[in-house]
Amino acid sequence: MKQALISLSDKTDLANLGNGLQRLGFSIISTGGTASSLEAAGVDVTKVEEITHFPEMLDGRVKTLHPSIHGGILARRDLKHHLEALNEHGIGTFDVVVVNLYPFYDKVTSGAISFEDGIENIDIGGPTLIRAAAKNHKDVLVVVDHKDYPALLKYLEGKQDDKDFRRMLAWKAFQHVASYDSAVSEWLWKQSNKGDMFPPSLTVPLSLKSTLRYGENPHQKAAFYGDKSLSLVNAGGIATAVQHHGKEMSYNNYLDADAAWNCVSEFESPTCVVVKHTNPCGVASRQDILEAYRLAVKADPVSAFGGIVAFNTTIDEDLAREIREFRSPTDGETRMFYEIVVAPGYTEKGLEVLKGKSKTLRILEARRSGKGMLSLRQVNGGWLAQESDDRTPEDITFTKMSERAPEGSELSDAKFAWLCVKHVKSNAIVIAKNNCMLGMGSGQPNRLESLRIAFRKAGEEAKGAALASDAFFPFAWNDAVEEACQSGITVIAEPGGSIRDQDAVDCCNEYGVSLVFTGVRHFRH
Repeated sequence: MKQALISLSDKTDLANLGNGLQRLGFSIISTGGTASSLEAAGVDVTKVEEITHFPEMLDGRVKTLHPSIHGGILARRDLKHHLEALNEHGIGTFDVVVVNLYPFYDKVTSGAISFEDGIENIDIGGPTLIRAAAKNHKDVLVVVDHKDYPALLKYLEGKQDDKDFRRMLAWKAFQHVASYDSAVSEWLWKQSNKGDMFPPSLTVPLSLKSTLRYGENPHQKAAFYGDKSLSLVNAGGIATAVQHHGKEMSYNNYLDADAAWNCVSEFESPTCVVVKHTNPCGVASRQDILEAYRLAVKADPVSAFGGIVAFNTTIDEDLAREIREFRSPTDGETRMFYEIVVAPGYTEKGLEVLKGKSKTLRILEARRSGKGMLSLRQVNGGWLAQESDDRTPEDITFTKMSERAPEGSELSDAKFAWLCVKHVKSNAIVIAKNNCMLGMGSGQPNRLESLRIAFRKAGEEAKGAALASDAFFPFAWNDAVEEACQSGITVIAEPGGSIRDQDAVDCCNEYGVSLVFTGVRHFRH
């Protein structure tokens, strides 16, 4: 007689599975609540204790951990002495094992939970059954996902032996247990090592969300994975964004949208950020979000064309219409084109209007990214891990180093520029005034060249503006600091820390420019 063992926490589609297996001639062995559900669905069930001749004990902790169960799963059918051992002890074989696990992940992420309750939700018997069946997949079909029930029944109906199907189910089973154990491990580490972000070993559970058309370039294959770490539950960000419209997201779309969303989420007042190739090329904050949008595009309309536009406010009909119809400041005629618009929400009419801009425009709705996250980055043969860079102007002190103190509006401009430069690739320079980025220089091997690019973009508007640098200036005279002073900058914000800091102070004093040190560097490589 063919036997199937079924023990489920999630009983989705259980009735269909049970009836299907019974129709195919399987005798079904089951446990506790699963057995009751099968009986309610009209399926004949033999309870596990009738096989083990031993009752459930220790509040259900022990029910399937028994030779009569695991012997029937692990016995190799091609080894005579295995079968003789089963026969000697009156143990039957199992051909199908269908198991899923206690909802540990859901329990520990649902809110406040005691340590004891968390421990009780760690499944022991389930993973043991799954691993045993997956190891012996040549003889036992193991299923951990209710979405695989139809494929299982179809396979059994066909009466064919497909090694690849068996191996795929076994892989899925081991992966299921590995992800489960990863959640338990992460939770226990945080319970016993509060505040330490870097455990001696680290497993990151990734789940495939989509196969992408290609990677950074068309000749590279790519995919997008969601991170199922407990620490990222309700963390927000682009990975969990809802796409309302447009073409499927590409590899580069994810990178650019992430950069835009991370930047705009830093600002408390209504703000628009325009990003191209992960660099913010336009940032503006205004109570009138339409004005903020226009100013952000105006900062660098050439770069903004084909870029990503992000807002930290809900997009209503008026803003959607402005995005749809706005003409490039370069000629006043060309309608601006964007790859992606991302915002925390849309009114019904706003979404309707925005969809009319283009069939391909990707419209994303995202939640604000969480803080205090672990940031991972791959290098060949390993990973770098660090705390996320969450510092804002409110978290630091802008220390006056020059003789001249910045006026209130100048200090406000310096803080705005400093928050923007944090999101620009190093070496990074941002020029800003009145809560608006006027120009930025990014990704240059030397800081002086980044500064010159920023001034070229800012033009005459740089006079009276603030300048922020992501790191200290190694030289001042006849270099970046002096050029900034000569170009009409009124206040410079930089971390300080150079052996030539005094040169920067002396240079600013010579030109009557305010210099403030932040004590915080913002390299972005």
